[in-house]
Amino acid sequence: MESLKIQDFKTFMELQAIQQFTNGNIKNTNSSRSVFHDMLSALVSGDALEGTSQTLGSLLSNVEAEAKKSFLQPIGLTSMNINPISAAHANNQSSENATNFDHIISQAASLYNLPEKLIKSVIKQESNFNPEATSYAGATGLMQLMPATAKSLGVDDATDPEQNIMGGSKYLSQMMARYDGDIQVALAAYNAGPGNVDKYNGIPPFKETQNYVQKVYGTFSS
Repeated sequence: MESLKIQDFKTFMELQAIQQFTNGNIKNTNSSRSVFHDMLSALVSGDALEGTSQTLGSLLSNVEAEAKKSFLQPIGLTSMNINPISAAHANNQSSENATNFDHIISQAASLYNLPEKLIKSVIKQESNFNPEATSYAGATGLMQLMPATAKSLGVDDATDPEQNIMGGSKYLSQMMARYDGDIQVALAAYNAGPGNVDKYNGIPPFKETQNYVQKVYGTFSS
């Protein structure tokens, strides 16, 4: 149990609290609950601990996003109402950010033998090219690294674009190597953790992870 981290339990409790609070509003709570139970069992048993913190960050980000939508929609509010920026402007801003980070992405792609477009697709899904993006769970930066994951990758400042992209790309390349270059499985591991991928011998049956893989791979393939 030495590897069992108090922070992981804290994050589990946060996730459970969110789910209980939004239980009547979020359509996919069963999927989230399944992830929660699987990872809690893994922690308690000592199995599949690798990537747990990063997995929790992704899961909590998904639950958080669903919670926001469930609270906004009944009263007719949308992100457009809260922050009235035109879709065209938002798209242009994303394109500008992507261009700003192109040289870092290119370096990371060369260093870790990854397609540049794959790195960009992950960044697009994780943070929409916002280097200061922070999730409720504490995932930070362009590629949304959890603190424990960032530390293991040698990232001192996850809000620093170069450190974040290099760290996230390194982690993604590790998943690519682990799963013999299968991009979709590697993406699933980036989102749900390699322990869950190993457990299910492929993309886990979690709605959040399946949607994540579909969106990122769709962007990459387009």
